[in-house]
Amino acid sequence: QVQLVESGGGLVQPGGSLKLSCAASGNVYAMAWYRQAPGKQRELVALLTYGGRTNYADSVKGRFRISTDNAKNTWYLEMTWLNPDDTAIYYCNAVLPGTLSQVWGQGTQVTVSS
Repeated sequence: QVQLVESGGGLVQPGGSLKLSCAASGNVYAMAWYRQAPGKQRELVALLTYGGRTNYADSVKGRFRISTDNAKNTWYLEMTWLNPDDTAIYYCNAVLPGTLSQVWGQGTQVTVSS
């Protein structure tokens, strides 16, 4: 079973930036980032398909960017112009080739506060 390990969360001031990383122990077919704020449902933040297409939540368009280093089975979420509404636990997600089953990272806390 492929496992995902996240890193890069933390505390940042409004207007600041953070970069999250997610390393997979095996090959993946598609990758994404989700987040869950307190009292809210988990939501899709960014998606990168096998064909290289990206999709972003309206609330992060122009501020966040998903990218990948296929040689390292690692993908990233570069977050800029962070605001308090971005505070959440961020989870990386991957779809596995063949079975198309999904796996999740352990989550990393991002807190935007002055």
